[in-house]
Amino acid sequence: MATTLTQDGPKRRKRGFERTASLLTDRIRHAGETRGFAVTRLLTHWAEIVGEDIAGIALPVKVHYGHQGFGATLTVLTTGAQAPMLEMQKEQIRQKVNACYGYAAISRIHLTQTAPTGFAEGQAVFQPAPRADRRPDPQTVAQAAQMSDGVTDASLRAALESLGRNVLSRQKR
Repeated sequence: MATTLTQDGPKRRKRGFERTASLLTDRIRHAGETRGFAVTRLLTHWAEIVGEDIAGIALPVKVHYGHQGFGATLTVLTTGAQAPMLEMQKEQIRQKVNACYGYAAISRIHLTQTAPTGFAEGQAVFQPAPRADRRPDPQTVAQAAQMSDGVTDASLRAALESLGRNVLSRQKR
C-alpha cells in the first residue's frame, strides 16, 4: 500500500475497499455528539453495556453535561409500564455506563416515559427484530452449482456458487 508524506507525518492512501464501519464512524460520532454522547459506544453497544434485559425496555436518548462539568445526566427512554422497574435499577445502569466511559462521567440518570405509540422515538421497538432465516432453497443451491460446474479451481468455483446463490435468491425476493 502506498504512503505519502504529509505535514502530520506519513499518511496511507487507501486503494480498493474500506470497511463500512470506518466510513460511518465520523457520521455516527457527529450525530452522537449533538446529543451529548462523547463516546458513541454507548449508543452502538447499548445492549452489551447494560445487558439484554434492560436494553429490551430502555434506550439512551441524550447525555447532558452540567454547567461546571461535574457529572452528566443520562436520559433514558422507556415505556410507562417499565419505568418503575428501571427506577430501581438506575444505580446499576449508572455503574455499567461509567464502566463504558472509563471514569465517573454519569452522575444521574433521568427516565423519560412515553407511550409505545404516538411519539417518533416511542414507536421504535426496543429489541432488534429476530434474524430471518436466510438459507436458500435446495433448488437455488443446485442451480448455482450447475452454473459453476465447468470451473476447475475449487476456491473460484465455491466463490461463484456463493455469488450465484445470492443472485438467484435475490431475484426471488
